[in-house]
Amino acid sequence: MTSPTHRPLIAAHRGASKAQPENTIAAFLAAVSMGADMVELDVRLSADGQLVVHHDPWVRRETDTQADGRVAICDLTRAELPAAIPSLIDSLVACRPLQVNIEIKSDRNEPGYDPAHRLTDQVLELLEDATLSSGVLISSFDRDVIDRVKTRADWLATGFLYSFAMRPSRIIQSCAEAGHGALHPNHAFVTEKFIVEAHEAGLVVNVWTVDGMEKAQRLAKWGVDTIITNVPDQLIAGLS
Repeated sequence: MTSPTHRPLIAAHRGASKAQPENTIAAFLAAVSMGADMVELDVRLSADGQLVVHHDPWVRRETDTQADGRVAICDLTRAELPAAIPSLIDSLVACRPLQVNIEIKSDRNEPGYDPAHRLTDQVLELLEDATLSSGVLISSFDRDVIDRVKTRADWLATGFLYSFAMRPSRIIQSCAEAGHGALHPNHAFVTEKFIVEAHEAGLVVNVWTVDGMEKAQRLAKWGVDTIITNVPDQLIAGLS
């Protein structure tokens, strides 16, 4: 069993999103000032092919007349998006010197889904700049995305995101054989046995999204590698 003094890395979920609006420069700067080890953020493509950081596939704008006020990001140019939505490059700069987990959004049920994975390719093009790619890990719920990353830039760290229950041995074996280095499960599907098996296969386990101290302490005792949280300052204080 892992020593109770083990302190996992603390990743700020969409930045320090309890303290500042999520996925904004302010949230990323707050995560840095709080002493987080990593920032987790989400990337999408605007209508004019710009890499922008936002979780949902749409935004709400006061000037829009749609019944619910929502417009898909993929239908708006960078200039038409709310000013608070940052570019990926500005976000990476704001997160320095922390590690960054870039989640590439790719869901066939959302607007903007592209089976050709142009978003993934543009992220990889940006990360060809070594000053931006240092400490970066790419994750996605879409296995095709991280498989593509491994094919085109095998030097980048990759992690498979999932929020469903399945045979632990199957997911561990599948990801290890494909060359991925991390699993990013919803914390509800994580057990100590799973963490041990993942580590034996050479995989790290980064769980999301944990804000409660009791759960965080249990995961730390089990040896989880990273805890993704909305309250990095609280978990850092409680686990130190």
